[in-house]
Amino acid sequence: MCLVNSKILRQLWAVVEQTQSSTLLGLSDKDLVKLLLGQIESNKVLDSEETLSLTDYIYSRTLLIRDLAQARSAL
Repeated sequence: MCLVNSKILRQLWAVVEQTQSSTLLGLSDKDLVKLLLGQIESNKVLDSEETLSLTDYIYSRTLLIRDLAQARSAL
């Protein structure tokens, strides 16, 4: 069950869109999650449960994030 609220999810996908495609494609999964989580945490303090849920969510979406970045870089 995803315990991340919709506001945080919107912020996450906005960060994905704002981040350079080459950065998203060049990082390991661990570093990609760390980068995106850090960007969200810099804008909002997350409690430990939100942080864990968001971390799990990002890990579960790394392929989608890379697919989106690849499509963007092909334009």
